[in-house]
Amino acid sequence: MSKLDELIAELCPEGVEYKTLGDIAKAIYRGSGITKDQITSKGTPCVRYGEIYTKYKIHFDKCNSFTNEENLSNKKYFEKGDILFAITGESIDEIAKSCAYIGEERCLAGGDIVVLKHNQDPKYLSYALSTSDAQKQKSKGKIKSKVVHASVPAISKIKIPIPPLPIQQEIVRILDTFTELEAELEAELEARKKQYEYYKNKLLNSDGIPNVKIMTLGDIGPVCMCKRILKGETEPIGEVPFYKIGTFGKKPDAFIPKEKFEQYKKEYSFPKRGDVLISAAGTIGRAVIYDGRPAYFQDSNIVWIDNDESKVLNKYLYYFYLTNPWPVSKGGTIDRLYNDDIRRTKLAIPPLSEQQRIVAILDRFDAICNDLTSGLPAEIEARRKQYEYYRDKLLTFREAKA
Repeated sequence: MSKLDELIAELCPEGVEYKTLGDIAKAIYRGSGITKDQITSKGTPCVRYGEIYTKYKIHFDKCNSFTNEENLSNKKYFEKGDILFAITGESIDEIAKSCAYIGEERCLAGGDIVVLKHNQDPKYLSYALSTSDAQKQKSKGKIKSKVVHASVPAISKIKIPIPPLPIQQEIVRILDTFTELEAELEAELEARKKQYEYYKNKLLNSDGIPNVKIMTLGDIGPVCMCKRILKGETEPIGEVPFYKIGTFGKKPDAFIPKEKFEQYKKEYSFPKRGDVLISAAGTIGRAVIYDGRPAYFQDSNIVWIDNDESKVLNKYLYYFYLTNPWPVSKGGTIDRLYNDDIRRTKLAIPPLSEQQRIVAILDRFDAICNDLTSGLPAEIEARRKQYEYYRDKLLTFREAKA
């Protein structure tokens, strides 16, 4: 029998009481607005609601932001042990994301944050409020103008198990082990990404490599694009995906008939499998290797170099594109990379054997940093699923009868 089982058998053999946050609250209140312009490099530590989604996890002990509280007319504070909720968001799946503050300083809570004061273990509450069951309760928020809102009354109604403190503390100890391991993996991934960026820039510079030729992209092949497809020729559902700058490298939202695809593929420019497509508008320089499956690409906004792989490998070009600072023309409705700018872009071309060596090194880094099946992201995802499974299991109790 585990220590947790022993504690449950000793302290709550008849089950665990479930309570609403309103039942355990010593106080529950909304923060007060702190604008982006009021954020400073030093001053009173503060949290704005968006940071709960982007900066903080289950718990935190230091704030990322500061403000001059003399400029605030209505100040709302939070202190060690308090739980913070973000009550505005873009997704029902994440609405009312919460975290525990375990630092020592008194801090300011921005608008669209709810502060919960209580007498429970703060980390336990934060774990309990992240379970699948708690999120289902949080997701009853109201949608208004594409934004999801929760409220103090809605948060007060959330019901979670409240076992005795020794049980809460043992659950925290177990779950902290999972989150610490995930944090270590994420730190390793971040270090690997920095290493990857360093080697991308170093290897593609080709300094010190003999027989390197400096050429332009125009020297190694023409800039190509697909035949124009008009908006009226596409459908929201269909046979062949049509990628625009907004969906390039993502999920398509337009399609063309297979018959037209086959005709245009045969009669006009079309990428070969392995060719590297570049976004020439919007998100400039996004690179995608064409996998050969039926797909069509928006003319002039998505282009490629029709290069000879006996001289320049596609994968070498791909990594070059990822590091190249493309010249962006502004002033129109969208940013644009013009074909002449692409043609004039210079790059170092080492011998083919050296290109292959560089690609092999960068492929290994890319797999470690980005592969969702075998790299660090895959390991992090596996650990996260394991944590979520045990979190929900540990935080599900037989409810005590009233």
